[in-house]
Amino acid sequence: MITISGQLAIKTIHGRNGDFNVGRLATSIGEFVIKNAELDQYREGKYEGDFVITEIRPSTYSTSGRMVIEIRAHLGGMTLSNIDALSRDEATRLSPQEVDPIDEETSSPAPSTAPVAADLATTRASDPLVDTSPFGAESPVVTKSDDASTDDVALFGMLWPLGDIVKLDATVDRRLLRQQRDRLGTLGYEFAPLSQDWHRIAA
Repeated sequence: MITISGQLAIKTIHGRNGDFNVGRLATSIGEFVIKNAELDQYREGKYEGDFVITEIRPSTYSTSGRMVIEIRAHLGGMTLSNIDALSRDEATRLSPQEVDPIDEETSSPAPSTAPVAADLATTRASDPLVDTSPFGAESPVVTKSDDASTDDVALFGMLWPLGDIVKLDATVDRRLLRQQRDRLGTLGYEFAPLSQDWHRIAA
């Protein structure tokens, strides 16, 4: 694990599972692709600060008839100090052909050391952080009812009732995190990148 200063450029892509963000972190030791779930809360732009990198590894995926190999870093945290808008050139460098991390996770092959099918099914069924929904289906975590307040209780869980400041848990299912993000916007909250939490906008 290292902490290093750098600039994180974030681009928003409109995918079939909703809007998602991809980032490119430029540092003194190199440039890395960032696809942490918590980036989905941020607006498109350039963020300067100190970044905690917990892992650096090569990653591959295929899109539009091509195989992409990238150096990906996983962030364990960040302290941001400045925010700027992306220029047109910078936005172009962040490819609009990126695969949604939800689809990437769903289509990744099982490791060769995986348990037998029956054990794997049992493990997935008992693990609340494993997404078992069919490819392209909505997350089973939250179902709609006629009562909006009941839906919000199910959507936010232990965060409900919401205060004036809300900090989302980025370790939950990506679909759930995006649902929470979109609902907070509807409820009159705005994301504050420097403090990395949501604030209720005064009426």
